[in-house]
Amino acid sequence: MLIIPVALGTFILCFLVVPIILGIGKALGFYTIVDECKSKVFILFGKVITVIDEPGLHILPTKLGFHAFLVGLFGQVHEIDHRLDQEYLRSQSVNSEEGTPMGIGLWYEMKVSDPVAYLFKNTDPRGSLRANLSNATVRCLSNMPLETLMQDRHAMSRLVRDEVTPKTEAWGYRLGSVYIRKVHFRDLEMLRQIEQKVVNRLRQVTSAIRQMGANQVDVIKSTAEREAAAEFARARAMRPYLVGVALQEIAQDNEIMDAMFEILETEKMLSGEVDLTLVPPEQKSGLLSQLLASSKPA
Repeated sequence: MLIIPVALGTFILCFLVVPIILGIGKALGFYTIVDECKSKVFILFGKVITVIDEPGLHILPTKLGFHAFLVGLFGQVHEIDHRLDQEYLRSQSVNSEEGTPMGIGLWYEMKVSDPVAYLFKNTDPRGSLRANLSNATVRCLSNMPLETLMQDRHAMSRLVRDEVTPKTEAWGYRLGSVYIRKVHFRDLEMLRQIEQKVVNRLRQVTSAIRQMGANQVDVIKSTAEREAAAEFARARAMRPYLVGVALQEIAQDNEIMDAMFEILETEKMLSGEVDLTLVPPEQKSGLLSQLLASSKPA
């Protein structure tokens, strides 16, 4: 029977009484809680009495004494964020040494390093940092050669950072990395002319490469033709020698030689465009005398 009243009392104690007690203690200045990457500046009667930058629960009377109970009534507590922040400045106007109007895109990061200086040395540290970086970019990067502006971004980023860092340290605002992210032409007509020059140059280079390839092909082709002609001439010169050697081998056997010459003579007669009359061997002598007699003039 006592379980329900005990549970209800525990619920009221945990969810109602304890938060109320903690709220009253915090309002009276008995304790404070500092979050990670943050700090609190306690001000009483226009003076900074302490700065707490360690995260966790802090009992204020142990640090401020009886002033802890007066801060809530007559003082102020400023909570400062120490987390790293970043910003990007677009198209800062500079002119190159050749007079070319250029735009610089600048990325940078920053954080609070001294919370007291951040509160009292400058009314707008973030805006002042932005203005100083813009002025330093124009002042340090103007009149540089165009080639340097287009290529050496690391050195230019370091130059701008070294120019602005001492001023931001005095405000309690630490400048981190600075990087020139983009360099571009602001004159569109000049950009179009440069683009046209690049296109023309690419066409010239492409044509030169194509012509070089054609020349190499011609050289290879002429070399191959010369070697082939030499080989054909060598073969033509060797042909009589080879035919003579073959005829010499054939001449060693008379029957083969006679048969070869007879075949060659027959092929010669068959290939010629003349009338051919075949005479039997037994009528050869009589027919020949008749033909000779008929061919004599009357």
